[in-house]
Amino acid sequence: MKKFDLNIEKVLENWETYHAIREIVANALDEQILAKSKDIEITQGKDGCWHIRDFGRGLKYEHLTQKENDEKLGHPNLIGKFGVGLKDSLATFDRRGVKVHIKSRFGDITLDKSVKHDFDDIVTLHACISEPSDPDIIGTDFILEGCTPTDIKKAKALFLKFSGESLLEQTQFGEVLSSSGQVSRIYINGVRVAEEENFLFSYNITALTAAISKALNRERTNVGRTAYSDRVKAILLSCKDQAVAQTLVDDLHHFEAGTLHDELKWTDVSVHATKTLNASSAKVVFMTPAELIHAGKYVEEARSSGYQIVTIPENVRDKISGQKDLSGKPIQDLSQFKQTWNESCSFKFVNRNKLTPSERAVYDATPEIVALIGGLPNNVKDIKVSETMRMEAYAFVEAVGLWDPPNIIIKRTQLRSLEEYAGTLLHEIAHARSGAPDISSEFEHSLTELLGKTGSNLDKGKAKSKFFSRMFSG
Repeated sequence: MKKFDLNIEKVLENWETYHAIREIVANALDEQILAKSKDIEITQGKDGCWHIRDFGRGLKYEHLTQKENDEKLGHPNLIGKFGVGLKDSLATFDRRGVKVHIKSRFGDITLDKSVKHDFDDIVTLHACISEPSDPDIIGTDFILEGCTPTDIKKAKALFLKFSGESLLEQTQFGEVLSSSGQVSRIYINGVRVAEEENFLFSYNITALTAAISKALNRERTNVGRTAYSDRVKAILLSCKDQAVAQTLVDDLHHFEAGTLHDELKWTDVSVHATKTLNASSAKVVFMTPAELIHAGKYVEEARSSGYQIVTIPENVRDKISGQKDLSGKPIQDLSQFKQTWNESCSFKFVNRNKLTPSERAVYDATPEIVALIGGLPNNVKDIKVSETMRMEAYAFVEAVGLWDPPNIIIKRTQLRSLEEYAGTLLHEIAHARSGAPDISSEFEHSLTELLGKTGSNLDKGKAKSKFFSRMFSG
């Protein structure tokens, strides 16, 4: 037997037994990845001892030195890097009264305390290395005597592998996981480093930033959010699947109540989620709470057509309006849906002979109304009546009149009275003359001019019809 001085007196007095077990499990998981071997095993023998077993290349006494591990440093998804964890765990086991027996094909290792060579007044922890008791063993078997099932359970709870949380989506920066408990967990390469009470998902960060590397301590616990928030955000902004996006946008319903999960308080994450969902589904419309109230016609039309209505805050709506999703499609907010709806709308024109007598009397006053303004503009071919109309450009209701070159189209309901019909007709003629939309100086100027002509010609008695004169005189 040879003794290997670990140069340890007392360190990490705050570590419990489960912290030491965590380091052994972490090394076993790293070896599984490096050796591409089968899953590690954590079992209890008939004698009550716990076994942490990997099926890799086997532990050597050289691994007890503290130095940078070039193999681990070159692999991005491993937990350990510097050989510190193994020595820390052995020191903790010794202090906590847990007996350790390590078996591999390279030898058996136990622990003892001995005086330091040439320094009889200093006693340090030594690894006792002897010939292998099982030369044919594959991998390494850590045998622990004196730890409890609770110690094992608490150690396993620190690893994603044993958490029960399932993978939702994997990105270049890390993984989005389903949160399986009351709190969400932040993992770094599969080891839990923090908990979040108001996160929607758990996360496994696999591409570390400088801030994360600096924040990681030997305990790998209580890493602050400021260290990993940028990486969590990057993970979410890299997600492309519908499952994560749908869960995120569903959570947006809670913003009015102030119960949003913290990820949705990052506007760019909310915007990305809407773009992802829009790209993955052709049946979604994003609306703000105010639009849900005031755009009842659209809401009814969308739902009856099988669309999912997703409620979003106004700041998110402002960010996505007029934008395209990840696939290049226009994002289906209310404005886009209205445009799509109008483009698909077909007019249901009404023949003059199908009008009621009262409607026909109003419609037949058209020549006299037009005469008051000097006749129709040359670009107007016809004035038609329709039972169906497109939506207003600046409102959430059907238009009562439209300039749809080369025709003016009036909604049938406007034939209820001459005042309604004449006002709508003059309004649309102003659009035809000016070629300008509502709420523009060109349109306002044209409409004002028409109203002036109408008033002037009425005063001159140019309205010949008794019906027309009676209606306008009130």
